Amino acid sequence: MRKVEFSPSLMTMDLDKFKEQITFLNNHVDSYHIDIMDGHYVPNITLSPWFIQEVRKISDLPISAHLMVTDPSFWVQQLIDIKCEWICMHAEVLDGLAFRLIDQIHDAGLKAGVVLNPETRIETIFPYIDLVDKITIMTVDPGFAGQRFLESTLDKIVELRELREEKGYKYVIEMDGSSSRKTFKRIDAAGPDIYIIGRSGLFGLDEDIEKSWEIMCKDYEDMTGKEMPGKVIS
Repeated sequence: MRKVEFSPSLMTMDLDKFKEQITFLNNHVDSYHIDIMDGHYVPNITLSPWFIQEVRKISDLPISAHLMVTDPSFWVQQLIDIKCEWICMHAEVLDGLAFRLIDQIHDAGLKAGVVLNPETRIETIFPYIDLVDKITIMTVDPGFAGQRFLESTLDKIVELRELREEKGYKYVIEMDGSSSRKTFKRIDAAGPDIYIIGRSGLFGLDEDIEKSWEIMCKDYEDMTGKEMPGKVIS
């Protein structure tokens, strides 16, 4: 059976319960997703490389940084310096930069990802698709939590799976945006490898993170008819 992973988006967690929530999730998820926004590429400013270092104090799990920025070059070296395991950049700002930044990340022994907005076609990344380790499909407009789920974006996940099988590419496929009880069945049918889960799918379900996790697991199983996958330790 295809194994999928769940990666919490820490932008949507309760920062008043930072240690409590991370400590619990360390035993249940495979990685963390951290959004870094510059206020220009999207009209919002959120987490930073400093926040990654704070998470590292209480977690050994891999961290994936999602750069929603106009100048990825400025941020990539900072993330390399702190050895962020995954560095993911938007395709829309990579013209003239893609090969250099991907090589820079790989030369540091880290993994490079590319992110596609809902309007961006897969063909945009064909020149370097064989080099990337992860492709993230935005299923909402980027920049804010709680955006409307765009079902048509799931077609790109299906296309990427078919392309990977046909060409022998090694990238993993991630979906980002509004992953919850309302959408689990449709997302599962498309078949991503990694679900990004945020407020609607996890953190907003209950004030207690353990109860939230239990609700999310039940939601996933009810909607997909499958046992909750991934790293689940009682």
